[in-house]
Amino acid sequence: MHIKTVSRKLQDLPGLDLARIAAEAARGMKAENLVILDVRGLSSVTDYFVIMSARSTRHAQSLARAVDEALSSKRLKSGDTEGLAEGLWVLLDFNDVVVHIFYHELRDFYDLDGLWHDAPRVTI
Repeated sequence: MHIKTVSRKLQDLPGLDLARIAAEAARGMKAENLVILDVRGLSSVTDYFVIMSARSTRHAQSLARAVDEALSSKRLKSGDTEGLAEGLWVLLDFNDVVVHIFYHELRDFYDLDGLWHDAPRVTI
């Protein structure tokens, strides 16, 4: 998995602000069940998870592109993002923020919300 580079104009923002920008971009594309989890102190991998559901695989791909466009310094390519081609579970890793986009039927199966139930939810 390749960690994506945040655009220059956003690089100095804290992880929470980046998570909120990602969430707002997804909200604009009609993401469902959108949550931000503060996993600082619970995960050594990242500070925030942005988790959402998509109505279809195409919707998941569109959500990934919208989030990438809002945060990234380069355009999304399937090689830079895990799961984009399939659109079932797309993962965008921005270091301090990891975005998970699930085809709605898979979100319950993987249950990241339950796995990280100790993580506080952040207001979007």
